[in-house]
Amino acid sequence: MGDDLQSEIEVPRYFICPISLAIMKDPVTLSTGITYDRDSIEQWLFSKKNEVCPVTKLVVTDIELTPNHTLRRLIQSWCTINASFGIERFPTPKPPISQTEIIKLLKDSKCPHLQTKSLNRLKTIVSENEKNKRLMESVGAVDYLTSILTKVYDHDVMVTSSSLEVTGADEALSILYHLKLTQTGLKSLFGKTGNFIETLTRVMQRAVSIESRAYAVMLLKSMFDVAEPVHVTSLNPKFFIQLVQILIDEISQKATKAALKLLINICPWGRNRIKAAESGVVSALIDILLDCTDKRVSEMIIIVLDQICQCAEGRAELLKHGGGLAVISKKIFRVSSVASERAVKILYSIAKFSGDRSVVQEMLELGVVEKLLLVLQVDCGSKIKEKTREILKMNARVWKKSPCITYDLI
Repeated sequence: MGDDLQSEIEVPRYFICPISLAIMKDPVTLSTGITYDRDSIEQWLFSKKNEVCPVTKLVVTDIELTPNHTLRRLIQSWCTINASFGIERFPTPKPPISQTEIIKLLKDSKCPHLQTKSLNRLKTIVSENEKNKRLMESVGAVDYLTSILTKVYDHDVMVTSSSLEVTGADEALSILYHLKLTQTGLKSLFGKTGNFIETLTRVMQRAVSIESRAYAVMLLKSMFDVAEPVHVTSLNPKFFIQLVQILIDEISQKATKAALKLLINICPWGRNRIKAAESGVVSALIDILLDCTDKRVSEMIIIVLDQICQCAEGRAELLKHGGGLAVISKKIFRVSSVASERAVKILYSIAKFSGDRSVVQEMLELGVVEKLLLVLQVDCGSKIKEKTREILKMNARVWKKSPCITYDLI
């Protein structure tokens, strides 16, 4: 292409997006006064989770993007003028969802005769893009959605609710989960009127919909990722009972992993270990581990069991299960280095604090001692070997007569 033709179709600088250096298709102006292409600035703010204007570096306090109609018309005119050079005219963009429309839909969602239609529309809006999620959160969607949910489930005794109310509550929970709330939004759920954790616990217990039970545990997992210690240490025993039921029912892989991650987050606290042990979680986890082929799930189960076995109640529950010691030793070297280290820690806790003569003898009969000896012979971390040596030293008098222990090891 010649120099004259190149200069003739040169794109004016103010048609170029400051972020992507591509021609603007849908120019919008931020609250900081700078104009960008909509797709580029939405990706910057919402997908990449930046909070400042790329040009001014000022914090963007209002995420509402104002269409720059004048600049858009100029761009379209320029495209038309240069059509002979193969430049296509950008179509007029579809108006995005506005704060006003979302607020109206949220208000309508609390009216019985408008609820179904409003919630369906809100669900569609949330699924469209990240910008809509943040816009909904910024206009107070959390308050509306939680109020619909608690109306049906915020009672210790199940009250009579119409099928429409139950369906509405399930839809509200689905939207709340798919909003993928920010850290601030998740923390706000702990401050809701009543106890929203207990509301979600009742959803896990009473919801007819499998999806709602899954959404409840996955939302709880997200909440406890950002929880303060006061929220973690005040959990009701019913909470643990329902988590166990989620694990037993195996309603979905995502729900199972969310429940395990949730237990990993809350079981470092001593009281929670006892509550978890008393809820039957140890037996449920061992049953899952016996047939589990998913290495990530197996690793998480062993991490949870290690945490719970740091209390007497947890160790007692593991020893009560016929396959407890066997499956823990079996998983060493078969899952991951983290799982192997945690499995040896479990055996160490058992040997040190619950290792009476019958338990020590059982460890020998089940092949646990042979696996521990194998740990000393393979190339693995120093921590796991140190724990293994301590276990063997503790029980040297009983185990030294075993044919699996060679003279040099004695």
